[in-house]
Amino acid sequence: MRLLERLRADLSTGKNLEIYLTACIALVVGVLGVFDRVEPKVVGAATLATLALVAVNALGPRHQVAALERQVAELNRLLESKLAGDGFLSSDNKDLKERVLRANDIRFAGVTLSRTIRAYVDDLQRSLERGATVKILVIDPTGTVPEEAARRSTIPDQPDVFEHRVRSTLYVLRDMHTKERLEVRLLPFLPAFGMLMLDAGDDDGVIHVELGTHRSPGRDPGFTLNGRRDHHWCRHFRAEFDRLWEVAREVTDADWYPAQRN
Repeated sequence: MRLLERLRADLSTGKNLEIYLTACIALVVGVLGVFDRVEPKVVGAATLATLALVAVNALGPRHQVAALERQVAELNRLLESKLAGDGFLSSDNKDLKERVLRANDIRFAGVTLSRTIRAYVDDLQRSLERGATVKILVIDPTGTVPEEAARRSTIPDQPDVFEHRVRSTLYVLRDMHTKERLEVRLLPFLPAFGMLMLDAGDDDGVIHVELGTHRSPGRDPGFTLNGRRDHHWCRHFRAEFDRLWEVAREVTDADWYPAQRN
């Protein structure tokens, strides 16, 4: 019964028709040859035709196996490229610049962001003018946080470097801080990583995460997450930003306009 059910299923779906055709020809030729109903030449020709069908049937699986091997090799190549460091780590985030100009929710987090804010200041100005909201997190230039940053960067005797960089960032933002949609807060500790978040709560939002280094030359390495593809990790880093935002203090007039030192 199983054989008949399989035969019925294959014939109804059009599967393995060439195999059944080959078997049918071979069976008919064999029966006719036994009962001398056809001439030997016809039997020979039919036999050759059957062998040809068998050969053609054998080529199909071989081509399928070869195609499958090529697909597996291509998948392995793609997988290796994604697993390689260069496949997800990069020190270049220039592709995000255009996205900043059209994002509605823009968030930065970092140690001083002195270089980053200067690179995006014009874009942030235009984004605020069209109605976007901007949140920026940097370390508190007062207290011991600059000293912590200096120790991490292996220059423990130069905390003023980080204090000056943060104040430089605040100076750049000072002309924009009167806008309601710009918020700046100061962290009481060093963040573990930097972030640029653009519409991070949307499916097409992106989050660029920069890894902290210890005074390495060049830009810090980082990776970019896509809201639709990396939903879990985007949610993780959004929560991280929210936690940092909650513990950071708001910038005061004393931070915007520090007293002049002699």
